[in-house]
Amino acid sequence: MTATTAAAEVDAEVRGILERVAADSFPPLHAVHHLLSVGVCVPCTFRMFGAFSHVCSCTSLTASVLHSFLEDHDDSAKGGPCSCLSTDEACCSVCFGVLLPTCHQDDGVVSFNGISPIDRITSMVFQAVQRESYQLDEFFLEISLPAVVAANERAIRLHMKEKYGNENWFKDKIFSQQTMSVKEALRLLLVPSLEKKLDVKHGNNSFRIRLTYTHDDASRKLKSLLPNDRNRKRKTESREGTDTRRNSTYEDNQILSETDSFIHKTLECIQDQEFCSLFQLPPEKVFKPCHLVISCLRSPIYIGGRYLKLSRNVSQSCWIIDDERMGEASVEEIIGEDVRTICRGDGCKFHAAGREDIDVRMLGSGRPFLIEVLNARSIPSAIEVEQIAEKINSSEKKYVRVRNLKLVDREIWSMMREGEAEKQKQYAALIWTSRSLTDVDLQKISGVNDMD
Repeated sequence: MTATTAAAEVDAEVRGILERVAADSFPPLHAVHHLLSVGVCVPCTFRMFGAFSHVCSCTSLTASVLHSFLEDHDDSAKGGPCSCLSTDEACCSVCFGVLLPTCHQDDGVVSFNGISPIDRITSMVFQAVQRESYQLDEFFLEISLPAVVAANERAIRLHMKEKYGNENWFKDKIFSQQTMSVKEALRLLLVPSLEKKLDVKHGNNSFRIRLTYTHDDASRKLKSLLPNDRNRKRKTESREGTDTRRNSTYEDNQILSETDSFIHKTLECIQDQEFCSLFQLPPEKVFKPCHLVISCLRSPIYIGGRYLKLSRNVSQSCWIIDDERMGEASVEEIIGEDVRTICRGDGCKFHAAGREDIDVRMLGSGRPFLIEVLNARSIPSAIEVEQIAEKINSSEKKYVRVRNLKLVDREIWSMMREGEAEKQKQYAALIWTSRSLTDVDLQKISGVNDMD
């Protein structure tokens, strides 16, 4: 197949999709053209009209291709240059390029060079998973978007309401708040590709792949427009002298540290009329895409059992005072490091049902404990857990032994509560005296057992 033939087939596919959409008389073509002219990308245009499913798999449908189709079917797109064609197709005034084929990373703008943008992001995720050698059985995709995306979409909707609110198509059909969000659209595009590449299914699993999109410039501008930020600035400007400058710096840092969750809640409390007075309608065109950070994280896994402390010079947890270690070692370090190593985790936390002093041994059936492994790359098999126990118990120093070591899940905290309920303790004491004990002495000593 020649390149010309392939291009013709792609063009035919695109036009076939657009013809089917146009046959439904919705979305109205003049409104589609207007969205393109104010910098809204093709995926967001169809998404906001509730027609995203028609075009989501067609990566060759660009703004120029859509405009060419509109010229053939809509009079408003004919004649003279169109501002939608001068828009950088690498970005969007709503999604900031999230649904488009480029993104910013630490090493600059990623160009896809003809590769499907979805396949490119999938490959980046796959490389992140492979780099850390994660063991997978399922995954869950998390997507974090800057609050300015939601703010700009609301601005576009209000702008369209002002322009087309009296037309029947607007009253009867879409442009409500119930259409697919940017986050939902991106997940719809990525999940099938990730399932195929990673060879595991998407589900509510402990292993999370997180795509974090940020746009510092736009977010900073958005925060400066919020009512609470405007009040802060007025209060700051009312102060005088050096204190004003110092407090102003502090307030600026506070503004920049606001979470997107807080910004979302603030925006939800603003009525449409106030929103229109605060924000530009439609939002200005943006030519810099979002910055993307890909991260992988596994929820903590737990390995639990019972420990026996055989030494009177070993603390339960690491005990350091004034840079000086108390005791020879700790139960936490002896058990935790072996568990963390086999799981290839970032770190671990030690939890025990109660504690004993450093100079007190823990014998009998042992004390229940848990090792919480953070971001484990590997989930140990039953055989590997047995090997951990064997390594601890065969140590030459004989400080600590473990029993019933196993990978635990739902029963982890019930096991801890079981240990906390075991309040009965036995103590033994060796006493020396300078004289022989009398019957009265023995009676007094026996009376200690009857005390509460």
